[in-house]
Amino acid sequence: MKYINEFQNPELASHLLDDIRATVTGPWALMEVCGGQTHSIIRHGIDQLLPDEVELIHGPGCPVCVTPLEVIDRALAIASRPEVVFCSFGDMLRVPGSGRDLFQVRGEGGDVRVVYSPLDALRIAEENPDREVVFFGIGFETTAPPNAMTVHQARKRGIRNFSLLVSHVRVPPAIEAIMKSPDCRVQGFLAAGHVCSVMGTEEYPALAERYKVPIVVTGFEPLDILEGVRRTVRQLERGEHAVDNAYPRAVRAEGNPGARAMLDDVFEVTDRAWRGIGVIPDSGWRLSARYRDFDAEHRFQVSDIATLEPAECRSGEVLQGLLKPHECEAFGTACTPRTPLGATMVSSEGACAAYYLYRRLELPAANVTVPDREASGVV
Repeated sequence: MKYINEFQNPELASHLLDDIRATVTGPWALMEVCGGQTHSIIRHGIDQLLPDEVELIHGPGCPVCVTPLEVIDRALAIASRPEVVFCSFGDMLRVPGSGRDLFQVRGEGGDVRVVYSPLDALRIAEENPDREVVFFGIGFETTAPPNAMTVHQARKRGIRNFSLLVSHVRVPPAIEAIMKSPDCRVQGFLAAGHVCSVMGTEEYPALAERYKVPIVVTGFEPLDILEGVRRTVRQLERGEHAVDNAYPRAVRAEGNPGARAMLDDVFEVTDRAWRGIGVIPDSGWRLSARYRDFDAEHRFQVSDIATLEPAECRSGEVLQGLLKPHECEAFGTACTPRTPLGATMVSSEGACAAYYLYRRLELPAANVTVPDREASGVV
């Protein structure tokens, strides 16, 4: 494993950019699927350094952002119950539901706690047998294995006052949904390296072949992303559409067999709604039948809560790559980190948050306000 600063070397970045400029005839539109990659791209100005022929489109790669409003409202309903200790990672507390968020529930007296691992929530359940402890399990294939392991441990240790509110989603079906869209402009994908470190790459060749798009597995540092762009552009220029692993220091073709076995045991594939996008078939997980007793949605009977997305929030278009954050009329005015309309503005991986943090002073003044220091923070 090399030091991180080696993957931020400006001289090596310059060489990669020169190679891309020498190769591209374009124009080519590439989508990075991961919100962490989006933040790295905007923070380091990678999209501005690339030649004009290469456009980077931001995809639905932020797990907080794609958690549907109805699931947030179910979380709020559960967290408001007096017998419940509701545990979550910190990035979910500012995500708006219908009229409030988890911070407000906590301010109203709800026992909402920030934890750093689902096992922290299991420990709280073990220490408080008279309380119902719920962990908010969201995310892509990267966070699903530890959540699955926690449920497995709860069952094994007989901790019955623990449950999981599940909103896990899968990347390959999202890629397919994007390619099926009549408005799709994507010609190549930068696949998320951490997802592939768990799941491997076996689901991608069929997608690459079916839609004739190169899929390059890419890391998160500037040189990782530039190398991913370079390899994708080379394929496009040659008329190729293969799966290429540009992140071999972390990704193997088979992924992590132990993590995948745990996922297969605890979860089963299901249709999932994505915030601002809609239901994508087979794009998520739910607890399998043998673990259904640990499903908070069933335990607290909140499955019937359904909510319409606010019309003024265009985060669905941002998540599909149809709109850049600053092109939304509410960006920086009605929608800021202090007064967010959608999760893309408050998540640490949200595209709107990235543009607000790193680009707002470069954007048209009519659409952006310059906030005070407190207002500029994101969770």
